[in-house]
Amino acid sequence: MDITLTHHARQRLQQRGIPEPVVAGLLDYGRGEHDHRGSTLLYFDHRAKARLRKLWGDDAYRRLEQKLDAYLVLGADGSVVTAGHRTKRINRH
Repeated sequence: MDITLTHHARQRLQQRGIPEPVVAGLLDYGRGEHDHRGSTLLYFDHRAKARLRKLWGDDAYRRLEQKLDAYLVLGADGSVVTAGHRTKRINRH
């Protein structure tokens, strides 16, 4: 998948220590929730985590498990605008 990262998103990924496999997993398997302002929030739900465990294998999954609270925000054009770690539940509408 060819995805565009804004300069801000690159900075946030580096600052927050979100590795490339997690970003790729979010883009491929993350659940998307629209924020009703033109952006989409991608995060891992239980189903996505189960798929990643199967895809990556137990060892790789365990190494990255603590990073799976990450999220990405996609702009209206599909580019990654920012990234972070969830500290609370995501309200689904």
